[in-house]
Order: sequence, then structure tokens, then C-alpha cells
Amino acid sequence: MLCDDYIIPGKETVRSKIRRMSNFSVVINAGGRSSRMGADKAFADIGGKPMIERIIEQTAGLGDQIIVANSPEEYAHLGLPIVADVLPDKGALGGVYTCIHAATQHYVLVTACDMPFVNRPLLEYMMLFAPEFDAVVPRLRSPLPEGEGLGVRVDAEPLRAIYSKACLEPIRRALDSGKMRVISFFPDIRLRWVEEDEIRQFDPELLSFVNCNTPEELDAVRRIWEMRGL
Repeated sequence: MLCDDYIIPGKETVRSKIRRMSNFSVVINAGGRSSRMGADKAFADIGGKPMIERIIEQTAGLGDQIIVANSPEEYAHLGLPIVADVLPDKGALGGVYTCIHAATQHYVLVTACDMPFVNRPLLEYMMLFAPEFDAVVPRLRSPLPEGEGLGVRVDAEPLRAIYSKACLEPIRRALDSGKMRVISFFPDIRLRWVEEDEIRQFDPELLSFVNCNTPEELDAVRRIWEMRGL
């Protein structure tokens, strides 16, 4: 479910304010080995198109450009800037570093390549907080209600979040000290959590946070996609 545009203090719509915030880039983190999927999950078919193309379509216009972080030779056909890992073999945190480093703008919307449901109003809401924080990160409660949660990680979701260039140095310090968890640098930055109650105002079913890491999760995503006629 997508929420319509809405009013913020000062009687300005969110989307009109976002249009004036031009200092964003979008970076799709297409790293990872897809070992549980058995093939590159970025190119898994969702409704007749590769998953990464679905994400590109749904994030178009949220930043000055869309960049893909992965091996340039594998993604060149997308016609977008492609960047390889700046710090190889540093896991997901190294991937986030690459995404922020590659961005042409100060603020970066980072999204994983395996989360095909993009809720633009939620992302626009998160973008509003960027000027006051170094990172804006969604957080879900645990446990999720019965019947929810296939492919959804609870707690922080740092791979559909907003970061500023101010995060680069704290991430580098974390990596240099051997810390590899994506959230390792959070204590060293100005962090705005977006809590589940806020998220559900835009995305009641938490589809934004459904991951495709296994064939079973991919099948579930395809069923949802077909049922909703997306």
C-alpha cells in the first residue's frame, strides 16, 4: 500500500519539498555472492523483468542519478554508472562504504538489489530527515506478528537507508578496527531511526523490507507481485 502525498508543517507537501532537495544520489548495492539463491539475484525475473531493473524503475527521480555498485562488466548493459568495491573483501559494510563514496551528492539513498518492493512515499519521508542527521535508517520490531516476516529482517535495515558523506570516516574507522557489521559505525554518527510505527503509515505490510535471498523467498515475491498486478 502506498500513501498519497501529504502535508507537513507550513502547509507544504512532502513531494514539493523533496523536489527542492536536489542533493541526493541513489546507489543500488548489487554486491554479495547470491550463494543461497544459486544465481545472481539481481537478475532474477520479477514480473518479466530483472529485479534490479524493477528497483531502477521505482527509484528513478529520487536522486540526481542512479549508480550501481558491483562489477562493471556484469552491469554495463544497464546504461548506468557502475562502480566496483572501493575496499574489496570488506563485506556488507564495505559495500555501504562504496555506495556512499561513489555518490555524486552529499546524501545517498542506498538500497539493496534484492528488495524489489520500493515504497516511494516512505523513502521521501525518510529523505526529509537527512539534513539533520548523518544517517536515516528503518528499524522493525521483533518478533513480527504471525504471518508476517518471510524474507524480512527484524531490527535495523541498513540496506534501504539514507546516509551522508559524513559517514565515510566512521565507516573507515570501523573497518580498520576489524568491525564488519553494517551497524558497527552507528554509535559514532548522528542517527535517526525510523521506527516501525512510522513505517507502517506508508507500508502497512512491510513489503519494502522483503528480501529475496533464497529460491523460496523469490517464489513468494513473484506471487505477491502477480497478485497485486504490479
